[in-house]
Formats: sequence, C-alpha cells, structure tokens
Amino acid sequence: MSRHWTALFSGQGQQFADMGRDLYAQEPLYRETVQQAAAATGIDLTATAAWNDPVNAPVAIVTLSLGVFRVLRQDMPLPQGAAGLSLGEYSALAASGMVTAKDVFPLVRDRAHYMDDAGAQHPGVMAAVLRCNATMVDEACAAATVSAGPVYPANYNTPSQTVIGGSPAGVAAAITQLKAQGVKRVVPLKMTMASHTPLMQPASDQLAQRLLGVPFTADAFPVWSNTTVTPFAPDTAAAVLTRQLITPTHFAACLQASQTAGPTALVELGPGSALTKFARQILPNMPAWHVDSVATLNDLRKNWSAFDE
Repeated sequence: MSRHWTALFSGQGQQFADMGRDLYAQEPLYRETVQQAAAATGIDLTATAAWNDPVNAPVAIVTLSLGVFRVLRQDMPLPQGAAGLSLGEYSALAASGMVTAKDVFPLVRDRAHYMDDAGAQHPGVMAAVLRCNATMVDEACAAATVSAGPVYPANYNTPSQTVIGGSPAGVAAAITQLKAQGVKRVVPLKMTMASHTPLMQPASDQLAQRLLGVPFTADAFPVWSNTTVTPFAPDTAAAVLTRQLITPTHFAACLQASQTAGPTALVELGPGSALTKFARQILPNMPAWHVDSVATLNDLRKNWSAFDE
C-alpha cells in the first residue's frame, strides 16, 4: 500500500550555483521543465550564466522544485497535500495544477521585480530570532515600532524561530530589547527588503493587478497557505497571494494543519534543506527527506522503496 506523504516546496535563500545541472543531464522530465520555463519567460535557462544570475533566482528555484516534483511522480503517488514557504507556494500551486506552469514562471519573475521595487522605495532588513517564543518576539516588535521605527514578525518558522523585518532602526531596537531579555541568538539575514511586512505594500498592489490575468482552477491535492493556514481555493487564491507579501508566514502552523490524513513522510523539493530542518523540529517523529540533486534524488528513491513496502 502506498504511503501518504506531504510535499514541501523551498523558498528563497538556499539557492546555490549550478543547482539542478546534474538533474538536467540525467532526467528527461527535468529537462522538459527547464525548457518550458525558458520558453515562458524568455530567459535562456539552459545557459549557465542566466541560471546562476541572482535576478533569475525565483524562476530558477520554481523550475528546480517543479522539475523535481515531476521526476518524483514517476515513482511516487500524488502527495496528500503540500505546503511551501513564500515563493515555494507558487511551486506548490503549479505542482497541484491550480495554476499552470506556463503562467507560474513569468508570474514569479514579475513578483520578484515588484518586491525589488518596493524594497527600493522602503528599504528594510530582516533577522532570524532563535530559541525564543513568538509572543516575546511580537511584544519586542510592537515596542520597537513605537520607539524607533516599523518592525514586524515576518516568518513564524518553528515554535522557537521567528524572522522579523522592518526598517533598520526598528529591527535594531527590537534586537536590543530581545537580547536584554536574554535571547542569545539573533542572526541578520542578507536582505535589503522586509518581505511579508507592510513595507511590501507597493509590491502587493502591483501583484494584485498582475494576478487579474492568471486563471486558477481546481487542484489535484490541497496546498496549504502560509497566510491563512487553510488550503488555497481557486476563487480566493489571487487575494491570498496578494496578502502574502504584506503579512507574516506561518509555516509551523501550516505544516501541522496539513497532517489531516496522517501522512508518514515529508519530502522537501527545491534548493537546500531549510524546510526539512524546520519540519524535524515541528514533527520530530516524521521521516523527512529533501531533493535538490541527483545524489539526494537517489537517496530518496532508495529509502522510499523500502519505506513504501
């Protein structure tokens, strides 16, 4: 009997040079996905320089994630559900069929441009607060916003990790307060914008207009929204994705809510293993793998064969 599994789709931040090149050489379905992305965006993603260009990172990440999903579907059943982190939700929606791949590739390209423009209008920074409960982070952000400048919770990744974002002065004030309260680790992120905060309002407005031309249809499996912690629906998907840019993500709650059918495995698709690591904190007894290379694909195939007996 086939085991249940949940697909996790990577967000930005862990992309690496030449990611997916080995998969491109080995897997025909992966090659087809790269070629489809290139045709949809006008970006020659078969060229190493274009693939590795940071400007093209969102398209490259979604291409890698969706390509790996198509490869896995040769050996595994449809997942019982999916969740992604921020950009990863677009990969998940394309994998589920709620939005077509032809639409999703140019959409994530344009979304990135809107976010860059908003970041230029409202420069921001972000930092990960580790080993600290969310309530303390929320209170520090509220106090710092009053005393120094806007700062907000941006990503509730695990029960003990929250990313904050906002103006440089606001984030610095929040960090000072948290450290005064005994928080030992706060890690600045390499960001020049405050994603998932009200500072992204200009990008949200542009995305709302862009999504007017994107059709959403019924999906093959539910994709859980970081914003609402409920599955996306065709008639509200555009509105939820618009809100996603200006409100915090709730990955931990989203992953827990997605376990309604009692899956027995989690598989992260896309660069890096950040979501796999989060998942092992949130659901410590759940087997979890990530796939972003031929080596990790082969590891999953070997383990899944034994796991699925």
